[in-house]
Amino acid sequence: EVYLVESGGGLVQAGGSLRLSCAASGFRFDDYAIGWFRQAPGKEREGVSCISNSDGTTYYEESLKGRFTISSDNAKNTVYLQMNSLKPEDTAVYYCALQLSCVGSGPDYWGQGTQVTVSS
Repeated sequence: EVYLVESGGGLVQAGGSLRLSCAASGFRFDDYAIGWFRQAPGKEREGVSCISNSDGTTYYEESLKGRFTISSDNAKNTVYLQMNSLKPEDTAVYYCALQLSCVGSGPDYWGQGTQVTVSS
């Protein structure tokens, strides 16, 4: 069974940093991609970033490039999202998701989410 467990969310002041983790199990980690998504109150869920675990290729939502960095530790079956220079508009529930690939494939399994709140 596929499990995705996010952690690392919390309350941070604007300009601060957080590192989210997505611990995965139940599938061959190297064969898939992991995407990060977020959903702010009253808004639709949106894609943030994605990493292909087979070759490390990364993708970012254009507006987040330079502030967010996705990485993976294949030995630990864990994907990270380093978020720097956080802004109040980054406040959202952040989810990781299992995808067959970052391009041309949508999420198949979701984690439970972790709350990120950025105060001004």
